[in-house]
Amino acid sequence: MSRELIRLYRALAADTDERVLPAPDQLRRRADRRARNRAVLGALAAAALAGASLAGSRIVLTSGPDTSPGPPVAAPPAASRSAAPTTGSPAPSPSRTTPPSRTSGTPPTKSARPAATTPTSIPDRAFFTLPAANDAGTGSQFVPGPVLPALCGVTPGEADRVARRARTLAFKLAGTSAEAIPDGSYRNSITSYRSGRADDALRQLRRAVQDCPEQPDPYAPEVTATQRLLAGGGYGDESVLFEIRTPQRDVNGDPTGGEEVHLVRAIRVGDVVTVLWEQGWEGTSTDAAQFDADSRRAVEALRRWLR
Repeated sequence: MSRELIRLYRALAADTDERVLPAPDQLRRRADRRARNRAVLGALAAAALAGASLAGSRIVLTSGPDTSPGPPVAAPPAASRSAAPTTGSPAPSPSRTTPPSRTSGTPPTKSARPAATTPTSIPDRAFFTLPAANDAGTGSQFVPGPVLPALCGVTPGEADRVARRARTLAFKLAGTSAEAIPDGSYRNSITSYRSGRADDALRQLRRAVQDCPEQPDPYAPEVTATQRLLAGGGYGDESVLFEIRTPQRDVNGDPTGGEEVHLVRAIRVGDVVTVLWEQGWEGTSTDAAQFDADSRRAVEALRRWLR
C-alpha cells in the first residue's frame, strides 16, 4: 500500500473519531419536531387552498351573468319583485327561474281571436246593396257565368276555391231620371278559399293580367282588348285593380273612334274575395267615382257578414 493511501486512511479515521453519535432520546426529539413541522405546514396549505376557493366563488358570484351566446333570461316583472309573500315563506330566488329555451326563442303569443273558419256557403246578406239613388230598379240576378274577364285562357285561384256565388246588377248614377236606361252594370261575385289561400288567388290574378296585356275581344274577335294593372289599393286586406280597353262601337258593331274602358277590382277580406267587374251598358265606360263607392260598400258588406 502506498504512503499516500495510508495517509488518507489515517485522516479519515481521525475525522470520524471526532464526531460523536447523538443519544437515542435526542434522535427521538428531532423526529417528533420534524413530524410537528410537517403537520403545521399541511394545515397552512389546507387553509390557503380553502381561502383561494372562497375567493374564487366570490369572484364568480360578483362577475355578472354568463356572456356566452344565447337568449338572455328575461327579468321578472316589477310587480312580482315588489310584492311580498303573504305566507311568510321566502321569495323564490331569481336564479331558480327556468330560462327560455335556447331553441324556441321568444315564447309564442296567444292570438286574441280564434282562427276564422272558411265559409262553405254564401248568403244574400254578404252582397252589398245599392243606395236608392243608384238603384236602376232591375234587382239582382244570381246567374251562372264567368266572374272575371278572359285573361288569355287563365282562370286564377280556381284550385283552392271552396264556395262561390255571383250576380248581375245594373245601376244608374245619382241624378239620373227613373225612366232613363241604366248607366252601367256589375258582374259581382264572392268566393271563399281554403284557409290561407285567398292571397294566392290575388297573386295569380296579378300575374295573369301582367302576362296578358292584349287579346282578341271575346265579344268581337276582330278587335283587340288590352289589360293593364292600375294603382288602386286600400280596399279590404288587399286588392287588385285593372282596366280593360276596347274600341268603342256603335249599335251596328262599327268602330266609332273612341274607347270603352271598364274596371275590375278584386278585394280580399280574410279567406274571402269579392270581385266587382263593371261591364257597362250599351257602350258606356266605367264611372270611377261610382265604382270606388260601390267597392267600399262591397267591403263593408263582407266585414259585417264575416263578423
